[in-house]
Amino acid sequence: MRLNLGLTPEHPCSYLPGENARSLVVVDEEQLTPETYDALLEKGYRRSGDHVYRPWCHSCRACNAVRIPVRRFRPDRSQRRCRKRNRDLALEWKPAELTREQYQLYLLYQQQRHTDGDMAHSSLEETREFLLAGWNNVQLLEVRMAGELVAAAYTDVMPRCLSAVYTFFRPDLGGRSLGTFAILEQIARAASEGRDWLYLGYWIADCRKMSYKSRFWPHEIRRPLADFHEETWELIEKAGTLADGS
Repeated sequence: MRLNLGLTPEHPCSYLPGENARSLVVVDEEQLTPETYDALLEKGYRRSGDHVYRPWCHSCRACNAVRIPVRRFRPDRSQRRCRKRNRDLALEWKPAELTREQYQLYLLYQQQRHTDGDMAHSSLEETREFLLAGWNNVQLLEVRMAGELVAAAYTDVMPRCLSAVYTFFRPDLGGRSLGTFAILEQIARAASEGRDWLYLGYWIADCRKMSYKSRFWPHEIRRPLADFHEETWELIEKAGTLADGS
């Protein structure tokens, strides 16, 4: 299937101060399906709501797409402790929605973890438009403690892979590492269903908020090159290789 693409104007980068960014976007959103999105993820794209894009910056090549080959993944000691620490939590996968309960937890997370961003003030409808996609199969992992919602992980389901859309959790439970726990559960689901990868979106070496993505081994990265058409996925197995940018 041939899709029409468009290029956004330059705008201030959300991740690197002083840098300008622009994106290549899919114009034909009515043609998007889980199957086409599966192929676009392979090419380094990602979605926000119904919109599918990838960085296409003039002078910067900092955004690396990251995915985990789930059948090869082996948790490290810290991740095994994270699983053990959260054995008391109740987990449920369900078709994604955005209830008032989920939205309140989302706002709490944004207002305490990302106070400098616009998302801390988004309305329920704006949040729904960001998390969900009318053309895709979006699943929600709810995590509860004594009946209370403490974490939610929105996840896209495609034929060959899962893609982590967004996770938020109760900020005062930092000792439980609920963000890491959600990724471990997404990896486990992808592997149990015979899928190949869990996509984690983009990783930037100089962005501290993205550093957690470098802690899951092995992983594959797609480094943006001068010629975007020559990019391929590179398997990284040695701890520290992605973290130090080499």
